Amino acid sequence: MFLIIDVKVMPQSGRQSFQLDKNGQLKCYLTSAPEKGKANQELIKFVAKILKIPQHHIELVSGQTTRLKKLKIFTKLTYEQFLKLVLELIIH
Repeated sequence: MFLIIDVKVMPQSGRQSFQLDKNGQLKCYLTSAPEKGKANQELIKFVAKILKIPQHHIELVSGQTTRLKKLKIFTKLTYEQFLKLVLELIIH
């Protein structure tokens, strides 16, 4: 099973966190610069850490050079379960 998520990446934010904007768009704030794939790699590492899965279970499907990313995550979680984990980070 896998899960597809859309996320808007905010590189060089000085922090690692997720946020839902007023339109329900998932945003990920990262510390890395958007150069040479550094922010993409940080995004994958951060999501893997949150979900406690290996990085190779996460694939960047689209958005390699844009802020809007589509991730394919090999997991049994539903989108709602994924959001619950992310929202727990936002609250704490």
